Amino acid sequence: MSKRVLILCTGNSCRSQMAEALWQTLGNGEWQAESAGSKPAGYVHPLAVKAMKELDIDISNYESKSLDQFREEPFDLVVTVCDNAQEACPVFPGGGEVFHWPFYDPAHATGSEDEQLVVFRRVRDEIRDRIQQYLHNPSAK
Repeated sequence: MSKRVLILCTGNSCRSQMAEALWQTLGNGEWQAESAGSKPAGYVHPLAVKAMKELDIDISNYESKSLDQFREEPFDLVVTVCDNAQEACPVFPGGGEVFHWPFYDPAHATGSEDEQLVVFRRVRDEIRDRIQQYLHNPSAK
């Protein structure tokens, strides 16, 4: 049976969406990934979709979800990817470990779309590297 991870952010529009897709992909069927926000933005950022498409991962149909819909579900791991989510992170009954991996919010990037996309790529790659580190060495937080 696969393990379950919930990735939490504030808006669930960039970082947690990319992390959900990356974890699902890198987990090789051993993980089921979900993502949610403490205050969902209601959309997935178009540049997050574009940055993931560069890795042949399609998140264009993903939706911004509220953590409320996952409160009663069991998870092996809960990962917060921003400081606000860490503060708002509820205790999940039956939840396993909770990790805090803060990443810069690429939605705050400024400049042209190309300049913003550079930031989205950097954050995407940082998230990917962190997930790969964990999957290869689960005892490392």
